[in-house]
Amino acid sequence: MELDPTARSCPLCHTPVVNPAQPVREDLPTPFPTERQEVPPISPRESILLCSSVLGVVSVCCGLLNLLFLRTAPWSLYVIGACAMLWVWIVLPQVASGLPVWGGILADAGAVAGYVAVIAALSDGWSWYFALALPVVAILAALACLYWLAVRRGRSYLSRINLALGSMGVFLLLLELLIDLFLTGTYQPTWSVVAAAILTVLLLLLLVVRFDPELRERVRKRFHF
Repeated sequence: MELDPTARSCPLCHTPVVNPAQPVREDLPTPFPTERQEVPPISPRESILLCSSVLGVVSVCCGLLNLLFLRTAPWSLYVIGACAMLWVWIVLPQVASGLPVWGGILADAGAVAGYVAVIAALSDGWSWYFALALPVVAILAALACLYWLAVRRGRSYLSRINLALGSMGVFLLLLELLIDLFLTGTYQPTWSVVAAAILTVLLLLLLVVRFDPELRERVRKRFHF
């Protein structure tokens, strides 16, 4: 990688540039700002009003189109449900800024469960909703809460990756369990075991890096974190 002719040092490792054949060009503009400045934050109230207005207008317009013109099926409920779910994901954290993290996770999971319930009601799919969709959402919410409890007191970057890999492996095993029980009534693990084995190998490799200071420092410099 060739450095910009105005660079006095590498922007990644901060090694000084020493090249008598090509001195630093101080007469050229730098490719990035030399002074640190902060972008003024957006007003939370304006953000709440903007997002709520957009989602509300989309919901109302689709509802009116479905009611007045395209009456073949209640398709607007899919859009309205999606807008309600997005409102919980995007706007609710700004409205309830004091909401704890676990409360936000449960609210997001409830929004997903509610939207999937709308799909189940419109497609007559309550059987797969209670046997498959709702348990999957509950497992994801539980794993997210457990992950937050594990990292909230501060953990290293590698430790967080290990926890994420372990959570993913557990989720895949439980997901295949639910799918097998719903489709056949028996548990015959196949693909989830392969995926969990791969994630376990990666987890063990990262544990080796985590507890070897010299190797950890080399990896940190190599990947710049």
